[in-house]
Order: sequence, then C-alpha cells, then structure tokens
Amino acid sequence: MPIDITQLTHAQPFQPAGHHGVGPVHLFGGKDYDGAVTAALSHYLPGGCADMSPVPAETLYIVLTGTLTLDSEGATHDLHPLDAARLTTGTLRSVENRTNLPASMLVIRPNPAAGQTDNTAGARS
Repeated sequence: MPIDITQLTHAQPFQPAGHHGVGPVHLFGGKDYDGAVTAALSHYLPGGCADMSPVPAETLYIVLTGTLTLDSEGATHDLHPLDAARLTTGTLRSVENRTNLPASMLVIRPNPAAGQTDNTAGARS
C-alpha cells in the first residue's frame, strides 16, 4: 500500500519510561510496526515531564501547542508552537511543561525495528 494513514482516533497510547504527566500516542510506531520512521504525538499536562536521559536515535521534536522547556547539554530552550529541535543520537535531554496550560509535541525518529533498506534509487526531495 503506497499510503498508510493513522486517524488520531485509532492511534495507540503507550507509556515510555521516565515520562510523567505525559500522554503519548503512536501515530506510526508500536508493536508490529515495520515502517522506517516512527511518529508520536505527546500531550504534556502542566508539570508533565520526560526525565533527563539520552535519546536512542536522531530525534525531531516539533511543538504543536503550548510551551515546552527542553534542557540539553547544559542549555535550556523554551519551545513554542511550530518551533522544532533536532537531537543527535545519545544527546542527553529532559522536557518539561512549566506552564499552567497543556502542550503537545510531535516526536519523530527512526524505527529501530525496521529492516534496513536502500530507498535511495529514484528518491527525490
């Protein structure tokens, strides 16, 4: 199938280790998912956080709503709607909602369970 669609109503909730007050769902990912890239939508309640830990693979954060504070490698960054951050493999980071409003963020990274394939032939950007 050339197009794989996940409607939000069918996204699978999950609970990653070290996350508190965060309600993430897999848009693409989870058990039996074989795509090359995963995408999760994470909802952070006020005070919600992801503990300081290394990211397992290159990771993109895109804030959709609210404000999230990213602490990484001794620097603090407030990310607002449509701000994005790229973290390289192993980067230590924590994320926290320090506001009184909920915040949502897309988290995109390679799928470690996917087989390595060469899709460069005929690839275009």
